[in-house]
Amino acid sequence: MITAVDGNFDQALLRQAFGAFPSGVTAFCGLIDGVPEGMAASSFTSVSLDPPLVSVCVANTSATWPRLAELERLGLSVLADEHTTVARSLASKSGDRFADVDWTSTDTGAVFVHGSTLWLECVPFKRVEAGDHEIVVLQIVALAVYPDVAPMVFHRSNFHGLATAG
Repeated sequence: MITAVDGNFDQALLRQAFGAFPSGVTAFCGLIDGVPEGMAASSFTSVSLDPPLVSVCVANTSATWPRLAELERLGLSVLADEHTTVARSLASKSGDRFADVDWTSTDTGAVFVHGSTLWLECVPFKRVEAGDHEIVVLQIVALAVYPDVAPMVFHRSNFHGLATAG
């Protein structure tokens, strides 16, 4: 067991603590001048049923988010357990992030990754400054669920699939 009290911890220990909680992995994408732009985000969560809202947390240092923030529609794909290379590509800081990604887009410019377990087409709803990140709240305007596709899980800084119950 590792403990820290009274704020006596560094970012490495805090990252380790946050890593104890598994999360899904999403691709957060849109078209800019006809070209796909996007990033991976594991800080995705549902927010509200009425109106239908989700959120993603984005680092203030992100070079991608300021470009995506200008778009009227965004696609959010919950990645499948087979999307490890897609997640790594979308998380990279350089190169063509979509070079080996099988993707599609809507007429409104939302970009989705084929083979995902969920697609959410969203419009920006609210942005909230939160420390070294921004909480981006999105309103869902369309969705496609693929219930037979198992999601990817991010846990302790690694990608995993879900074990089947048995």
